[in-house]
Amino acid sequence: MRVSAHSNASRAVSPIDSDPAETREWVESLESVIKEEGTNRAVFLLDELEDQLRSKGVRASVQPYSAYRNTIPLEKQGAYPGDLAIEEKITSVVRWNALTMVVRANQAYGELGGHIASYASAAEIFEVGFNHFFRGASDGSGGDLVFYQPHSAPGIYARAFLEGRIDEEHLAHYRQEVGGHGLCSYPHPWLMPDFWQFPTGSMGIGPINAIYQARFMRYLEHRGLQAPSDRHVWGVFGDGEMDEPESIGGLTLAAREGLDNLTFIINCNLQRLDGPVRGNGQIIQELESLFTGAGWNVIKVLWGSEWDALFARDSNHVLLRRFAETVDGQYQSLGARDGDYNRAKFFALDPESNTLVEHMSDAEINALKRGGHDFRKLYAGFAAARAHKGRPTVILVKTKKGYGMGDAGESRMTSHQSKKLDIGALKAFRDRFHLPISDEMVASLSFCKLPADGREMAYLLARRAALGGSIPSRRRMAEPLNVPDIHSYARFALQAEGKEMSTTMAVVRMLGALLRDKVLGPRIVPIVADEARTFGMANLFRQIGIYSPMGQLYEPEDASSMLSYHEARTGQLLEEGITEAGALSSWVSAATSYSVHGLPMLPFYIYYSMFGFQRVGDLIWAAADQRVRGFLLGATAGRTTLGGEGLQHQDGTSHIVAATIPNCRAYDPTYAYELAVIMDHGMRCMLETQLDEFYYITVMNENYAQPSMPPGVADDIVKGMYRLSGRGKVDTACDVRLLGSGCILPEVIAAAEMLFRDFGVGSDIFSVTSFSELAREARLVERHNRLHPSDEPRKSHLRRCLPGNGPIVAVTDYVRAYPELIASHVRAPFLALGTDGFGRSDTRAALRDFFEVARKHIVLAALSALVEQGRLERHVLAKAIALYKIDVERAAPWTV
Repeated sequence: MRVSAHSNASRAVSPIDSDPAETREWVESLESVIKEEGTNRAVFLLDELEDQLRSKGVRASVQPYSAYRNTIPLEKQGAYPGDLAIEEKITSVVRWNALTMVVRANQAYGELGGHIASYASAAEIFEVGFNHFFRGASDGSGGDLVFYQPHSAPGIYARAFLEGRIDEEHLAHYRQEVGGHGLCSYPHPWLMPDFWQFPTGSMGIGPINAIYQARFMRYLEHRGLQAPSDRHVWGVFGDGEMDEPESIGGLTLAAREGLDNLTFIINCNLQRLDGPVRGNGQIIQELESLFTGAGWNVIKVLWGSEWDALFARDSNHVLLRRFAETVDGQYQSLGARDGDYNRAKFFALDPESNTLVEHMSDAEINALKRGGHDFRKLYAGFAAARAHKGRPTVILVKTKKGYGMGDAGESRMTSHQSKKLDIGALKAFRDRFHLPISDEMVASLSFCKLPADGREMAYLLARRAALGGSIPSRRRMAEPLNVPDIHSYARFALQAEGKEMSTTMAVVRMLGALLRDKVLGPRIVPIVADEARTFGMANLFRQIGIYSPMGQLYEPEDASSMLSYHEARTGQLLEEGITEAGALSSWVSAATSYSVHGLPMLPFYIYYSMFGFQRVGDLIWAAADQRVRGFLLGATAGRTTLGGEGLQHQDGTSHIVAATIPNCRAYDPTYAYELAVIMDHGMRCMLETQLDEFYYITVMNENYAQPSMPPGVADDIVKGMYRLSGRGKVDTACDVRLLGSGCILPEVIAAAEMLFRDFGVGSDIFSVTSFSELAREARLVERHNRLHPSDEPRKSHLRRCLPGNGPIVAVTDYVRAYPELIASHVRAPFLALGTDGFGRSDTRAALRDFFEVARKHIVLAALSALVEQGRLERHVLAKAIALYKIDVERAAPWTV
C-alpha cells in the first residue's frame, strides 16, 4: 500500500467542538453552495470570512496545505484518452530495458554504477508525458522543453531504443563512452549533442534553469522576436532534490511573472539517496505549503484508482485523519511490505479505517497503488496543469521508489544503491509486469523488443508523431548572425590615444554601441544581478528599457532624470535582482537560444567577478555542458582593484576555475583595445562560425591611460600574449622578461622603468591577455610532438614569444597558480607573483604592496631571478630592499 503523512511538529491540534450541531449547519451550508453555485463561489465566501477574521484581529489557524488526497476529484477526472492496456505494456517493456541496461553494466564491469529505482518510480509519469503531452520540435512550434530527472536517464534511453533512435549496442554500452558507442550516465548535451537538451545531473540546477527558460520564452515573445506560442516547459524532479537552494530559488519569479507555460512534476517517492526525505514529517504537504506560498497552482496526485471506492465509502474522512497522523518514514516501511502488514500497521490502528477494508483481501490491500503509478490520475493532473492560466503549476506526484523491484529494492533504504538483481528478483519483476520474456532471456539479461509490426509499436510511434516527433532532441545550429565591423562600435578603444578610462567603462560603451546596430542590436541580451548603476550601465535604462512582463505600473522617483529607472514589457535589459544563480540561469537561457529556439542571441552578463565562478561555478559548468554561447563579464575583477570592499568582494581565483572548463575562453585584458579585439573575435566565433564556446572576460573599475592599439598585435591578443614594449638594452647580459595582465600590467611597466633606472637591467614587457589560452595551446603542441616523433616539432605561441633562458617574472592580480599555468611550458627560470591569501579592505596601492605585486616587489623578484642565474651579485638584492624600504620581517600575505 502507498500512503503518507505530515509532520508531527506541524500537525495542528483540533479544538474541541463545543457545538456540533452548529458546525454541521455550517458544513451543510458550504456543501449547498458548492452544489448550487460551484466551487468558485465557495472559495470566494471562505476568502471573505478569512478577511473578516483578520479585520477583527483573529488569526486563522488554517494550514497552508490541503487535505492529503487527490486535488482532482473522481467526478472531474474525465475519460482517459489513450489505450491503457497498450500503454501499460509499453511502460513495462521500457522499465525492464532500463533495469536490464544498469544490471548488465554492473554485472559485466562491477564499477559503472547506474540507477534503477528512480526511473522505476517515475516510469508512468514519463509515459503519460511522452504519449500525451511532451511535444517534439517538428510540429512547427519548436516543441516543448523537458527537464528530465537525472537518475531516470536509463528509462529515457530505453524508450528511445523502442523508438529506434538508439540501438542495442548503445544500451549494451551504458556508461561506457570512451569507445564511441556508449550512453552517458545523466543528461549531458556536451556528450550527446543531438539527444540531450539540458543537463540536470547536478541536482537543483534543473529546476532553476527550467524557470528561467520559461521566462525567456516570454521575453522573446514580448520583445517581438518570436511569435506567441503554446510551447510549454516541463520539469520532472525529485522530492529530495527540492532541498537544494537552487531548486526553489526562482519560484516566486515564476509566479510573479505569471509563467503559466511552466509545469513542475515532482516525483515524491518519499526517499532520497540514503533514506526518507522527511522521515519524521511529510514532504508532500511541506512542498504544497512552499509552492502555495510562492504563488504556484498546486495539484496533488496521491492515490490510484483503487482507492476511489474506499474514499466514496469514507463518509467520516477517517482515511484523511489516518494519513495526517502517519509520517513518511512509517510509510516507507508500509510500502516495503505486503497487505497483511499494511492492514495491521495502518488500517487496524483505527476501528473506522479497519471497517473500511474488512471486506478486502491482503492481496487487494497490497494492490492499492499510489497515484503516480496510475495513468488515469496522472493524465488528469497533467491536463489540468496544461490548461491552467495565470500561474505556473506544480504537480506533486506520489510514487514508490523502486516500484516493481520487490524485495530487491522496493521502498527500501537501499533502493538508490540497487544496481544488481539476482535471477529470482528479475523473474519476479518480469512476472509482476507480465513481460513476454523467457527464463533464458531473464538469465542472459536480454533486452525486450516490441514486434515491429505489432499494435504496441504502431501506437508508440503514432503518439510521438501526433506530438511532433521524438524527444529528447537537440538542434546544433541556427542561422548565422552577422557581427558588425569592430570600428563601428570600438573605434574609441582602438584609437584611445592615452585617454583615461577603466575597462569596465570601455566594455559598457562598446555594449551601448552594439545595441544600436540594426542587425545584432536586437539580439543582444544585457543581464545584471542588481548593479547596473555600479557598472555604469544606467544609461541603458532609457536606451533599451528593463524587461517587465507587466510594464511599469508606477512613476519612478527619478522620472525627471536622464538615467531614470524604466521598466517595459518590451524591455531588453534583464535586471534580475540580487540573485547570482538567477541571473546566471537567465544568461544560460539566452546563451542556448540558438539551439532551444533556433534564434541566436548574444547575452552579456556583467557581475562582480567574485560572485561568478566562486559562487555559482556549478551552474557555469552546467552551462558549458549545454554548449552555451555568450559573454560573462567579471567586473571589478582581481584582488586589489576593488579598494575598500574587503575579503568577500575581491576575486583572486576566478581565472583558475575558468581554466578548468574546456570550452570557456577566459581573458584578463589590460587595455580597451585588447578588450575590443577579444570581443570581436568571440562574437565572430560564436555567431558566425557557430563554435560551442563562451567567453569569460575580467574588467576593472580602475582608471588609467588607455593607449591606441599597436599595429599587428590583434592575432596575438587572441592567442593570449604579445610583446608590448621594452626598456633598456634588452640584448645585454642582464635582461629579464616581465609578463603582466589586467590591472597589474601598469605595475609591471613601472617596474621595468625602475629596473633600468636603478640597476641598469633591461627588460621585455609582455601583455598577457590569457594565461589559460597560452597553456592550452602549449599543451596541444606538446602532445602533438610527443605523439608524432617523426614530424618536424611544432613550437607553441608561448615558446615563440619567450625563446632563450632569460628569467621570466609573471605577475597578475590573481593567485600565483594562474600565471603558473604556463610555467612548465617555458624553457627558462620562471617566477610568479600573485595575490594568494585572503583579501582585505584598503587602497589599491596598499593592497598591492601587501600582496607583494606592487612595482617594487616586481623589481625585487626580477633581480632575484637574475641572482639565481648567477648574472647578478646577491648584494644587489640588499640594495633594492633598502632603496624601496621593503619590510623583510612582515609575514607572508597568504599566512595572515
